[in-house]
Amino acid sequence: MRVRRLITTADDFGLSPGVNEAVERAATGGILTSASLMVAGPFAADAVARARRMPGLRVGLHLVVIEGAAILPRAEIPDLVGEDGAFPSAQLRLGVNYFFRPRVRRQLAAEIRAQFAAFAATGLVLDHANAHKHMHLHPSVGRLMIEIGREFGLRAIRVPAEPALPGGPEQTLGGRALRYWCAILRRQARRAGLLTNDHVLGLGWTGHMTADRTRALLAHLPEGLTELYLHPATQKDATLRRLMPRYEHEAEFAALLDTRPPPGVELTTYSAEQPAR
Repeated sequence: MRVRRLITTADDFGLSPGVNEAVERAATGGILTSASLMVAGPFAADAVARARRMPGLRVGLHLVVIEGAAILPRAEIPDLVGEDGAFPSAQLRLGVNYFFRPRVRRQLAAEIRAQFAAFAATGLVLDHANAHKHMHLHPSVGRLMIEIGREFGLRAIRVPAEPALPGGPEQTLGGRALRYWCAILRRQARRAGLLTNDHVLGLGWTGHMTADRTRALLAHLPEGLTELYLHPATQKDATLRRLMPRYEHEAEFAALLDTRPPPGVELTTYSAEQPAR
């Protein structure tokens, strides 16, 4: 029988003080094993300082190419960001531009490289990479993230393929399309020799992974390597109310403190796993 191994990740590290505090407290007093850093987040420096105090916490890059701040100035990526230097939230329009416009892809590649370089400049070891709103499912974004990431020592990425489990979220009609894009991303990663998780938990209930829901999913954890990702925060500050008004950040923080892995489940990180051949 294959071992059941569990990575627990907090996304949006660096976005707000409440998120950063939740990451530190869940890593020291809960089951959190890793976090994904927004290098252009308004509180990224605070997140890095906290991460340096926690050598056991593994940190990866939370690539932002939608609904968030860019690293490069607008003059260098005018087709990517608005006057405020931030990516828009229009996912369909961004996806079309990333796929069909070579000029946009060149700017996208420059920004992705800048975000990996900014992560390298922190001195933290790069544990993994994923993307805000899972935009790395877009073939152009995924390819560039993998190709450029490998230059910076990238060894693992998240594939957001969520299995149907007893007590889990209802499977939507978009599940088939999601599985298709996940399969493409997994092939891209494996061709590059990167490690991927077998399963992900937290997608169907994004922003609503309460302790009860988390425990229900972990009770039926499949064999292999699973990544459970959440969006914890100790408080719903102005940034979180503006960007994610419906998310239950405090409940997800509580889930990381109040949940323990079931018997036979081993907590791990991407860095602790062997890369795919």
